[in-house]
Amino acid sequence: NIGAGNELPNIELTRLILKLLGKPESLIQYVRDRPGHDRRYSLDCSKIRALGWRCRYSFEEALERTVRWYVENEWWWRKIKSGEYWDYYRRQYEGREIK
Repeated sequence: NIGAGNELPNIELTRLILKLLGKPESLIQYVRDRPGHDRRYSLDCSKIRALGWRCRYSFEEALERTVRWYVENEWWWRKIKSGEYWDYYRRQYEGREIK
């Protein structure tokens, strides 16, 4: 596993991304958990650290750079936001809205 050892709830990551994009948290839509939902994602990075590997960027800096890349490269990701992708997305998340 390669990682920085950061653990962050998905909602906190979502809030950080919205902040970087200058968007309001009111855009967050809560849905019911899917069956078998993973409660946390945590990597044991001790083996790679023992080899001397270290992160080049802090989590915050890497997130900012990643978000900026997506903003500057819309041409790359825009195509997945329509057509076949939306059919898949609807099948996965249909009926999960919390009213």
